[in-house]
Amino acid sequence: MADLTGARLLTPRRTALKAGLAAGLSGLLLPALSACTPTDRPGAVTVAGGEPGGFYLEFAELLAASLQRHGVAGQATALTTGGSLDNLEYLLTGKATFAVALADSAAQRTAVGDATAVGLSAVGKVYENYVHCVIRQDSGIRDLGALAGRTVAVGQPGSGTSLTTPRLIEAAGLSSAAGTAGGVTVLSLGLNEGLAALRDGTVDALFWSGGVPTAAIAAAHDDVGLGFLDLSPLLPALRAKYGVFYDRVLIPAGAYEGIPAVWTVGVANLLLCRSDLDDRTVQRTVELLVGHAEELIPRSSLGVQFLSPESLINTAGLPLHPGAAAAYRELHG
Repeated sequence: MADLTGARLLTPRRTALKAGLAAGLSGLLLPALSACTPTDRPGAVTVAGGEPGGFYLEFAELLAASLQRHGVAGQATALTTGGSLDNLEYLLTGKATFAVALADSAAQRTAVGDATAVGLSAVGKVYENYVHCVIRQDSGIRDLGALAGRTVAVGQPGSGTSLTTPRLIEAAGLSSAAGTAGGVTVLSLGLNEGLAALRDGTVDALFWSGGVPTAAIAAAHDDVGLGFLDLSPLLPALRAKYGVFYDRVLIPAGAYEGIPAVWTVGVANLLLCRSDLDDRTVQRTVELLVGHAEELIPRSSLGVQFLSPESLINTAGLPLHPGAAAAYRELHG
């Protein structure tokens, strides 16, 4: 694979936001957020997020605040969850109105049939997730092969990381299930538990899928000194077996202080809802995503936020909700 084929570069936050909005909204006269009265909006909505210290929860909190601020709902709150897989269940069981989830998790959940039939629809693609393979700088581990025979944290049950990581381990030929001497021992630890285990040496590497930088990783790096392994060589095997959900993306130098740039695997992050959510609420949410994008950038983020009509509709094959589709058609004229 050529160096930049399928690759996405991370650009500074302010530049990315200005460039993304300029490119996405050029030539568009954005409508004001559609007027809404207390009788034609939901009284309360919930946004399923993720773990404390992670990008999902911060984005969900910002989105909930914006939904309430602009009158899309009378009240909006973010939910702390285990991550993508939990969030999909929250949606399908009616415990959440909206949820953020990885595209590969959503595809796996809907693989048994038509996505609409099982009750999931996309509102839009909101940003890119970066899979971090985190090691201590003093570990002597410099590549994936050095993980053979070691212990790794693979995400807590219910997280999107817990789905993606076994695929990465398999692609790297490190699957302990294969019965090879070069396999790894896996522990189901989430972000904060995994970082604690990395600090005390009970795991040798931590896999985590999130935005760049992830605040909890940045804080741990300040304490013990961390590094990342290049996961991009695994992309051909991942795509051959699981499809084109995976991109080659760059964690830039300086995203985490003193850590050099490293290529890794990226997965699109989607904002989802149930298929039976009313069109009006979904349409106004799309208008908010486009017209108030600046309110939805987590403070720690350096990366491109995919909050323009062209990128929002790239939902990795998951069908758009009819209300979202109508909003994008209106925005495009």
